[in-house]
Amino acid sequence: MKMTLLAVGSKMPRWVDEAFTEYARRLPREASLHLVEIKPEKRGGGVTAEKGMAAECARIEAAIPPRSKLIVLDERGQDWTSVRLASEMKTWLAGGDDICLVIGGADGLSPAIKQRADVLLRLSALTLPHGMVRVLLAEQLYRAVSILNNHPYHRE
Repeated sequence: MKMTLLAVGSKMPRWVDEAFTEYARRLPREASLHLVEIKPEKRGGGVTAEKGMAAECARIEAAIPPRSKLIVLDERGQDWTSVRLASEMKTWLAGGDDICLVIGGADGLSPAIKQRADVLLRLSALTLPHGMVRVLLAEQLYRAVSILNNHPYHRE
């Protein structure tokens, strides 16, 4: 299974890049994680939040790998536990599904990309910086694989 993370934004602090890379490196080859940064739309000069999200949506849609399950991070999405994520990952692995996860930009995501999603997922009820979301998501994907492999990383 190939996991692609599409994240609107670039030029993250070094610690974000290092932490994301560390968790992605820990994942086994059969559950690889690849980051694709999507250029954010500049705001101002007549570019409203809606126009900006629409432009970002077009870039996101162009970057979604074919035949991938689309998981969009959204503050109103489903709350999954780490164990539930592992269970879903087991299903994806068994089905040979690749997944594409999407983190939106500063103004959020276009309703069109949310409607296209197979799953709307919420990491937290808290508002989190986008760089932190990259790291948390990579860690949770690593944790899910650890749960599936009965690795002691996850404790209940």
